Amino acid sequence: MTPDPLVAAAADARTRAFAPYSGFLVGAAVETPAGEVVAGCNVESASYGLTCCAERVAVFAGVARGLRRFARVAVVTDTPTPTPPCGACRQILWEFAPDAEVLLANLAGAVVRFTVRELLPHAFGAGQLEADASSKRR
Repeated sequence: MTPDPLVAAAADARTRAFAPYSGFLVGAAVETPAGEVVAGCNVESASYGLTCCAERVAVFAGVARGLRRFARVAVVTDTPTPTPPCGACRQILWEFAPDAEVLLANLAGAVVRFTVRELLPHAFGAGQLEADASSKRR
């Protein structure tokens, strides 16, 4: 079976991950509704808090290109079970792709599918900020 091109892009990005401390290489790719694909990989820092996950790198690279909406996301790891995004990445995906399909894959070819809404139920978003701001104007 031919792998999904988005998963293939994420797998390719994974080969460029910079993870000298954890050894946990992750690749991600996001796809716009028009089919444009942007990939990213995780980048670690000796100061762990400065590390950035592959999912956020892919979204941020897309935003830097002027893209604002994504329809699909793929994440590839070398784990027995495909690995979902961390909480910070789920929040960023919510901001730019709340209705996106998320394909989680591993190098063995397993793929599981979710939506961002399934991965982050009861998400915090712009609506809460607007409600808070309007209550302060009263």
